[in-house]
Amino acid sequence: MTATARQVGHGSLELQRGDITALAVDAIVNAANVHLQHGGGVAWAIVRKGGAVIQEESDRIIAARGRPLETGEAVITSGGRLLARFVIHTAGPIWGDGDEDAKLRRACMSSLELADEKKLKSIALPAISTGIYRFPLDRAARILLAAAAEHLAGKSGLERVIFCLFDERTFAAFAEAMTEL
Repeated sequence: MTATARQVGHGSLELQRGDITALAVDAIVNAANVHLQHGGGVAWAIVRKGGAVIQEESDRIIAARGRPLETGEAVITSGGRLLARFVIHTAGPIWGDGDEDAKLRRACMSSLELADEKKLKSIALPAISTGIYRFPLDRAARILLAAAAEHLAGKSGLERVIFCLFDERTFAAFAEAMTEL
């Protein structure tokens, strides 16, 4: 596994190449759709490995709210059979819908804020919206890392924020963006 890290505030901002569902952290972030239907990409991998309970809890959240998530909003479920205790689901922006940079930043920040609200110490995020939602990878890497660094530099109780990146191309884009922080 390829990895790199940087100290920010009282925490560590890290990059890892690998499978986010295999990490032993307090929470992993799911790049979800607004309906929390986990049928593809990272969401499908999380439910496949973590179990149907994650989808069931997601369905209950949507039913209780009576509406889908807003883009950039985050909610939390258990981690089911995952090593992570929780899954934080955030709805990332679809490229071309408008105001994508602000929406992506909000998706990252709301996930980190929810982790702090739950007093978690470690969280892993994927490259939100860079898959089927077509957010440009280099741009997303800069936005996500800047948001995470800003959060860690504040009054966060998080000790580790990890961006877990599935392939070498994505890892390389984030590693390059990390040098620009």
